[in-house]
Amino acid sequence: MTSPSPLLIDPSQLPPEHRSGYVAIVGKPNVGKSTLMNALLGHKLSIVTPKPQTTRHRVLGILSGDTYQIVFLDTPGVLKKTRYKLHEHMMRTVSQAIADADLVVFMADATQEAPDTFSLGYLGERPAILALNKMDLVRTEQALPLVQTYTQLHPFAAVVPISALTGYNLDVLLQEIIQHLPAGPPFYPKDQLSEHPERFFVAEIIREKIFEQFREEIPYATQVNIVDYKERPEGKDFIDAEIIVERPTQKAILIGKGGQALKRLGMAARQDIEAFLGRPVYLQLHVKVREDWRNRDALLRAYGY
Repeated sequence: MTSPSPLLIDPSQLPPEHRSGYVAIVGKPNVGKSTLMNALLGHKLSIVTPKPQTTRHRVLGILSGDTYQIVFLDTPGVLKKTRYKLHEHMMRTVSQAIADADLVVFMADATQEAPDTFSLGYLGERPAILALNKMDLVRTEQALPLVQTYTQLHPFAAVVPISALTGYNLDVLLQEIIQHLPAGPPFYPKDQLSEHPERFFVAEIIREKIFEQFREEIPYATQVNIVDYKERPEGKDFIDAEIIVERPTQKAILIGKGGQALKRLGMAARQDIEAFLGRPVYLQLHVKVREDWRNRDALLRAYGY
């Protein structure tokens, strides 16, 4: 990722202590990275489900205040084993986000006794803050040995126990992040929330609903592409989305008897899409089979990986 040039703003209009920078949120699957970014932004950009490996892309979210601008990079969970070429792409995304970042927020699970040394290896020499998540599930004294181990393994600039779910200590984490960013002007307009187009988030919402409504392999074998997106000044916006699966049996499950499963999926996705966009939409879904798409380079490139 190439960082945009800082906006051409009269320095006299900015506070002398203004700070700006890119912050990658890194950790193993299901540690709470997307929940954290959404909580800090006060807006849901990254999809969140109880299942691991929900995030596939680098999701960029921008948080701006009078004296700072933080460009968060929510990343896929670090995988020890990559079964598909799709997984290899996801791990390259993690490495690139860390390389692009001015600061890394390394998220660890306070309920785990052993440190996540594998994910920690991705940090290299990058400056980092340890965010010990899920503190709502443990007593403080229980987490102290884990903190001690992490600080022996890496020279963290700060350690902040948090709960991304409840909001505990997120104000402290935010202040630590700001303090460790370089001085400089903002990269984006202060009212901008992300650089991704609306169709990216629409596809992600549909994929989130697939994770919520289907089990086992189905969510991981699906890819959502927006085929057509028409904004209509009068009436509902038109969205045509295709859901890619790897086998005909998966297609049959997604569609369901008499098309009922696909209808339920469409209704749930449409409600969240309308809430996100703030306007009514007509959502059309259809399912296609692309055998072994997770291992086919040409298809992965076509799907934005």
